[in-house]
Amino acid sequence: MRPITHPFARIGLHLFLWAVVLYSTLPFVWTTLNSFKTKRDANAATPQFVFEPTLEAYSAVLLKSASDNGILVGFGIFAVLATLVTIGLFAKRIPLSTKAIYWGIAAALALIVWFLPTIVDTAEFYDNFLNTIIIATGAVIISVAIGAPAGYALARYTGISGVVILLGALAFRSLPRLGYILPYFQVSQDIGLWDTYILVIIVLVAVNQPFTIWMLRAFFMTVPKEIEESAMVDGASRFAAFRKVVIPVVWPGIVATSLFTLLIVYHEFLLIRILTQQNKTLTVAMTQFLGGVSVPGSVPRQSAAAVVSVLPLIIVVLIFQKQFVKGIGAGAVKG
Repeated sequence: MRPITHPFARIGLHLFLWAVVLYSTLPFVWTTLNSFKTKRDANAATPQFVFEPTLEAYSAVLLKSASDNGILVGFGIFAVLATLVTIGLFAKRIPLSTKAIYWGIAAALALIVWFLPTIVDTAEFYDNFLNTIIIATGAVIISVAIGAPAGYALARYTGISGVVILLGALAFRSLPRLGYILPYFQVSQDIGLWDTYILVIIVLVAVNQPFTIWMLRAFFMTVPKEIEESAMVDGASRFAAFRKVVIPVVWPGIVATSLFTLLIVYHEFLLIRILTQQNKTLTVAMTQFLGGVSVPGSVPRQSAAAVVSVLPLIIVVLIFQKQFVKGIGAGAVKG
């Protein structure tokens, strides 16, 4: 494809792209603005673009009772999160191991999320936030841990059994949620795992494993066999060649697969709605802010809940955006 060199064509292309970006992000920007408004400003007949910001909606969503140092704690957490995201974005420019920096950021975020209830009196929605982090992290780690060797094996094995396995996995993934939600519910009730983290993680891994295997298989197929064969000639075992040679090559693809799996798990509704009662995730908990007779339908609270729900995904994507782009580009062209 030839690049666009005409100046007017390039200007038109950039204007079109900016229009698409504005169209895509405007709803979330407006939701974010509403989350900092009072109920009166949010429900005004004329949209209020200039207003006095307040954290009242976030306090109502995340806290049972507002404390005297609530605003100070909120700004402190925001400053720490902004610092961690900035460090993640410029990790390669820091004279330290990139993996060590990412692990440090993950540990810092985990400590903040885990110990925040000891500092302030958090509400049930924050517990749902913790449930989401635990379930999503566990499901992604297990899915990739199983999908990576499975995808590698199916990429290297070309027999009829591999085709049958892939088609079977695709058929299972194509089934509607209602096709297996009742069996999962019945079995979980019988074995006493209903409304537990273990059950939800196992079910989400089982449901999304075909997607993980198919996607990772596509990435492994872009790696020439000669790379691992050279390592095996030098004395490495098949597993050692896979771990030390193949995995580093397809690492951006693994990151991309992990992010897609995270998005699927993070937004799961029906399975979690049926299989949990107390350990609900944010997707299910968001329904309480839709309004009703017994639940206040405050626009600022709805907006604040939406921003809190999306914030973890934004942080993860911002930190791993380069690996994500590399992974998608690597999967598009076979080497």
